[in-house]
Amino acid sequence: MIARVWRGVARTEEADAYVRHLLNDTFPALGCIAGFVDATIWRRDVALGVEFTIVTRWESIDAIRRFAGEPVDAAVVPPEVGAMMLTYDDKVAHYEVAWAST
Repeated sequence: MIARVWRGVARTEEADAYVRHLLNDTFPALGCIAGFVDATIWRRDVALGVEFTIVTRWESIDAIRRFAGEPVDAAVVPPEVGAMMLTYDDKVAHYEVAWAST
């Protein structure tokens, strides 16, 4: 299993809208991609705004490629999300999941 990790800082007033976007648009779309496992939203207030770390888990790098295309480490940030953010990673990190509780 592979975890895909992305980070961005949203404008404080856009933070809840970003969560709604993930829950209503992004995650349902990911659920339709073969090999998608699950996702988590990490959120914390920082001086600049609200920092988010999004972790999605996938069965394989090929499953991630079905979502992200090439290069596989490029962040997928729709224009409406980019408009909510003050700053965000343009590349993601991939980690092999060595262990996870179920």
